[in-house]
Amino acid sequence: MFKEFKEFAMRGNIVDLAVAVIIGSAFGKVIEGLVDGIIMPIVSMVVGKPDFSYLSCSVNGTIFPYGKFIQSIIMFLLIAFALFLVVKAVNKANKKKEEAPAPAATAEDIILLREIRDALKK
Repeated sequence: MFKEFKEFAMRGNIVDLAVAVIIGSAFGKVIEGLVDGIIMPIVSMVVGKPDFSYLSCSVNGTIFPYGKFIQSIIMFLLIAFALFLVVKAVNKANKKKEEAPAPAATAEDIILLREIRDALKK
């Protein structure tokens, strides 16, 4: 049973997935730090208060803290936008790598091509 578990756990897909989850979690913390430390203070400068969690209403003695929901939506949109910008920058960097020009032909390649051309003429 241990052998079967080891084979299951060491499959390439599962290990890749585990690495992706760990890196994704760490990257999420980086984006969360960006939103909390840079973007939300800018939003608070524009809007006034960055925290909407204090907003609530009461119906028949039951409190509905809708401000927390609004705060969650704003945080989600800001995190999604920041992640979009990061992915866009990574894609742009990868695109530049793909568009790199092919290396120029060496002197040996040119000589070989001339020999082939001359042989085809005969």
